Amino acid sequence: MIKQTIFSIILGSIILLGACKSDFEKIRTNPDSDFLIKKAFEYYEQEDYNKAQSLFELVINSLRGKTEAERVYFSYAYTHYYQEKYVLASYYFKNFVATYGNSPLKEEAEYMSAYSYYKLSPIFRLEQSNTMKAIDGFQLFVNTYPNSERVAECNRLIDEMRIKLEQKEFSIGQLYYDTKQYQSATRVFENMLKDYPDSKNHENIRHLIVKSAYLLAENSVFEKKKERFEAVMDKASEFIKKYPESNKTQEVKNFLTDARNGMKKIDNVGYKNESSRSRS
Repeated sequence: MIKQTIFSIILGSIILLGACKSDFEKIRTNPDSDFLIKKAFEYYEQEDYNKAQSLFELVINSLRGKTEAERVYFSYAYTHYYQEKYVLASYYFKNFVATYGNSPLKEEAEYMSAYSYYKLSPIFRLEQSNTMKAIDGFQLFVNTYPNSERVAECNRLIDEMRIKLEQKEFSIGQLYYDTKQYQSATRVFENMLKDYPDSKNHENIRHLIVKSAYLLAENSVFEKKKERFEAVMDKASEFIKKYPESNKTQEVKNFLTDARNGMKKIDNVGYKNESSRSRS
C-alpha cells in the first residue's frame, strides 16, 4: 500500500512536470512574435529569467527597427545579469548603448555594463583583470555623465576596487621581500607610491623600501655595495624627514647608521688598495 502511494506521488509529479514543460514548449513554438514578447515579459516579472531569456532570443533578431526592440533588448541584458552571467550581461548592456544611443535607458545600461564586471571582481589575492575592467567602465561613466546621481556610487566603488588592487600589489611586494628578492620588492613598493598617492599605507611601504634597500646592499657583491648603500642613505633620510615621530623611525635610523658605516668600510678598502698600488 505504501509503495503504491509513493509510486502514485512520483508518477503524479512526473506528469505535472511534463505538463509544465509541454505548456512552455507550446509557447516557444508559437509563431506570433507579439505573443512571445508578452509571455517573455510575464516570465520576466515572475523572475523566471531563464524562460524569459529563451523567449527573448526567439524574437530579438526580428525586431530591428520596431518600437518593442529597445525594451526587449534591455530586458534581455538583465536576464543575463539576474542569472549571474556577468560577462554576457556586460556585453549586452554595452551593445545596447551602441545600438540605442538616444535611449533614455542608455545611462542605466552603461552603468550596468561596468557594474556587471564589478560583480566579477574577486578577492585581492586572485587575478584582477575584471576589477580593472570595472574601474575603467565606472570611470568612463563618470566622465560621460558627470551630473548623474550614480556618480557618487561609481566613485565609491572605484575607491573600493583600487584598495583591492593596492592590496594585490602590496602582497606581491611582500612576497618578494619574504623570499629575499629585495631588488624586486623595492621596485614594486616604489611603484606603489606612484600608483597610489593617496594610500593610507605609505609609511609602511616606505619602511619596507628602506629595509629592502638595506638588505639588498648588505647582500650585494663588493662592486655594487657603495651605490646601494648610498641608495639606503637616501631612502632612510627621506623616511626620517617624513615620519619623525613614527615608531619605525629608530629602526630606520639604525639602517642609516649601518649604511654610513658600510660606506666607510668601502672607502677604507679603496684607500688601502690605492696605497698598495702606489707603493708598488
